Order: sequence, then C-alpha cells, then structure tokens
Amino acid sequence: MKVTPEKNEKVANMIFPSIYPLYLSRLEKNGRTKEELDQVIEWFTGFDQNALQALINEKVTFRTFFEKAKIHPNAHLIKGVVCGYRIEEIEDEFELYKQCRRLEKLIDELAKGRKMDKILREEKK
Repeated sequence: MKVTPEKNEKVANMIFPSIYPLYLSRLEKNGRTKEELDQVIEWFTGFDQNALQALINEKVTFRTFFEKAKIHPNAHLIKGVVCGYRIEEIEDEFELYKQCRRLEKLIDELAKGRKMDKILREEKK
C-alpha cells in the first residue's frame, strides 16, 4: 500500500499517550511487561523512563514524539510488513509514518514473544 499525505498527517496528529496504553495492554495480554515496552521504546527513540513519562504527561502528538526522538542508528534494520505497509518501501517524504510503523513492528515482535536481543537490532559484523 502507498502512504498518502493525508494518512501521514492523520498519524502525525494522533496523541501518543492515547496509544501507549493500547500498546501496553496488547503486550500484557501476551505475557510481556511495561518495562519491556519501555526498553524497546528507549532503544528506538532514546527516551529513558523519565523522558517518556514527561512526553505522556505533556500529551504530545506522534509528530512531537518523533521530532524529539533520537532514532537509533540501527533503525534501518527494522523491516517487514505492518498494517499492510512494507516498512522499507515507505517513501522518505513520509519519514514520520515510517518511524511510527517501525515502532509498531518492534511492539509486534515483542508481543509475539521474540527475544529482546533480536528485537534490539545490531549490525552484523
């Protein structure tokens, strides 16, 4: 599927703290923890527990969330299909949408029981 400017804008304006509990609920149903969710988010965005909580308290949009993030240098290794979109085929002009799908891919892998060392990707040497 192709990302449209309208779809990108819709995601950009979603409120991150309204989605975070949905991520957490999904993971807890699959035996994972808030700590694991926060670990994945910290790896991907650089937000530690305090920074993440501050963003939740501020009720930031995904646009602000990703503007403030320091995306991990290995984020390009996150590939695959999420919600019908192949991450590596999302155009660069929709970077925010791509980052959102990458985060969802990490959360999907966590929910499916993938080991943390596989989720937190490292370059092969």
